[in-house]
Amino acid sequence: MLTKRTKQNIIKEHRTNDADTGSADVQVAMLTKQISELTDHLKVNPKDNHSRRGLLKMVGKRKRLLSYLSRTNVAGYELILKKLNLKK
Repeated sequence: MLTKRTKQNIIKEHRTNDADTGSADVQVAMLTKQISELTDHLKVNPKDNHSRRGLLKMVGKRKRLLSYLSRTNVAGYELILKKLNLKK
């Protein structure tokens, strides 16, 4: 679970303007942070299947958002991949 301060830092880093809090770029960055934290949790707790299901749902949602970005904003898609160190 992300803290309020962590969310604010992610939003500040990936927003496109001052009022932007929910664009696809911000959502992908937020999901990536949650996925990395949950992955660390599952390394320590390998039998936590409920969290594993949540992780798979987050990965699927991030994949759909990245697909949307690749169709609508190619430059933004490439930029977010570089910033977050993600594969295509």
